[in-house]
Amino acid sequence: MAKKKYSKKELIKKASKIKLLLTDVDGVLTDTGVYYSAKGEEMKRFSIRDGMGVERLRKLVNVETGIITREDTDIIKSRARKLKINELHLGIIDKEVILDEILNRKNLSIDEVAYIGDDTNDIEIMKRVGLCACPNDATEFAKRIAHIITKNNGGYGAFRDFAEFIIESKLNKRKI
Repeated sequence: MAKKKYSKKELIKKASKIKLLLTDVDGVLTDTGVYYSAKGEEMKRFSIRDGMGVERLRKLVNVETGIITREDTDIIKSRARKLKINELHLGIIDKEVILDEILNRKNLSIDEVAYIGDDTNDIEIMKRVGLCACPNDATEFAKRIAHIITKNNGGYGAFRDFAEFIIESKLNKRKI
């Protein structure tokens, strides 16, 4: 089932309420590629621009970022540590259970949480949050659910696109 489509004004209003932006990793923070060396070490490509989006959310509008992913690798732990992301949930199959735990622990309403995902394992959490997005190259499943489809692809600034929309919405609300 597709999510209701909102006007830009309605999306800005929804974005202005966000206190926590949750994200998937593969296909959002990475380009969906997995790289292996001859020795078998896994590598992932992350966008520096997305990292700046995390920092800008925190510094400009006091929005926290969290990661919820099926993956459980030292690469993701290292990236989260570098970006000062403390809300880190690895090896998660049922993302909705973690969402409920976060909502309760942080005393947040569903309207105060945004999520960006790209594939079928993101659909149920995308249906629940106040605002959701997907990268331009996401699956059709995610695109049908997303409120916002970013200009950029996963691993190439999609997270940053969504972060900047939230930042701009919150800053414009302050001026009103």
